[in-house]
Amino acid sequence: MLSALIAFICFTGCTNESKPGTSTTDEAKRNVEISNLINEAYRTGDASKVDSVVSPDYIDHTDRGDMKGIDSLKAGIRWIHENMRDMKIELRKQWADNEYVSSWMHYTGTNSNAMPGFPAGPYDWTTIELTRYKNGKLVEHWGFMEVQSVVKMMQPANGITNTIPDSTGRKVP
Repeated sequence: MLSALIAFICFTGCTNESKPGTSTTDEAKRNVEISNLINEAYRTGDASKVDSVVSPDYIDHTDRGDMKGIDSLKAGIRWIHENMRDMKIELRKQWADNEYVSSWMHYTGTNSNAMPGFPAGPYDWTTIELTRYKNGKLVEHWGFMEVQSVVKMMQPANGITNTIPDSTGRKVP
């Protein structure tokens, strides 16, 4: 009886189903490959491979509104490469399933041109890059920047220093 109970627990507790965020299906692996290919395009400025992995209906949900189409993605890759030539990209962690890839990223480098809310000069931020896939193609992107990264980045642009209180109430940069 005890051996039957142990066997029942083992067989019902051990399934081939993946837990959320830990999928290892071929489709999830392909989605990760596409995500990494896009990251590499941003790092190198080479957008020549994106046509084969991005849907013509691609939408990038940005702070400037929705940017649509492969050409908008390529323009973003070119802009980053031209204005942030020394960008370093660190992939800290990645989760994937058959529809989404979530990448925890760390970016550092120097922005050569100021723009609203993003001053010229050094930057250091972390984000979660969330991408959605359909029929083996990238169809959507969202970027969620860490709040502390945003505040640090915007302080010089607004002439603000020492405005964030730490846990003791002391103002820190």
